[in-house]
Amino acid sequence: MARRRSLSSEEQDLWRAFTRTARPLHAHPPRATHAPEPVSPPVQPPLAHAKPRLTPFLLGERHKAPERLSLVPSLPQSLTESPLRMDAGTHARMQRGKLAPESRIDLHGLTLAEAHPDLVHFILNAHAAGMRLVLVITGKGKLRDDHGPIPQRIGALRHQVPQWLRLPPLGPVVLQVTEAHLKHGGSGAYYVYLRRR
Repeated sequence: MARRRSLSSEEQDLWRAFTRTARPLHAHPPRATHAPEPVSPPVQPPLAHAKPRLTPFLLGERHKAPERLSLVPSLPQSLTESPLRMDAGTHARMQRGKLAPESRIDLHGLTLAEAHPDLVHFILNAHAAGMRLVLVITGKGKLRDDHGPIPQRIGALRHQVPQWLRLPPLGPVVLQVTEAHLKHGGSGAYYVYLRRR
């Protein structure tokens, strides 16, 4: 270990002269060398209104799982719950497949970007030609692997076409949308009943 040597009188005078002219970098006073005492957090009493996480149960009792609630109605359910805006007799014949569609469009295999302009063009042309009942075939969709945390619906076109038929420019010309009868495609197609010109 190296020994410390003491400063000579000349070196001490030089050091004192230097410290008189030196300015501190920071205006703050030097910190205290002792550490502050730790402050303990206040002790809180347990909550009186807290509920236990588990419901009481008996040994050997089966667990009663809560019912799963689906907040979004299924597509057939939302279509049947929509208000009837056409003649009830005609609607009943249409649902039984007794009315033949005057024209049809098959959107099978198209992407949403390709299908939307085709659907708009088809519906507006059918309305201009004076047709009342047309068939829109969407397909039922393919079952794909669903690896994500959010479940995906099967059949993007099947779910999107009724939305498109409610929005402008198609909404004002469409009177009623229902699922087609089995002989016209079932849940993979829609009857679109158009307003009179």
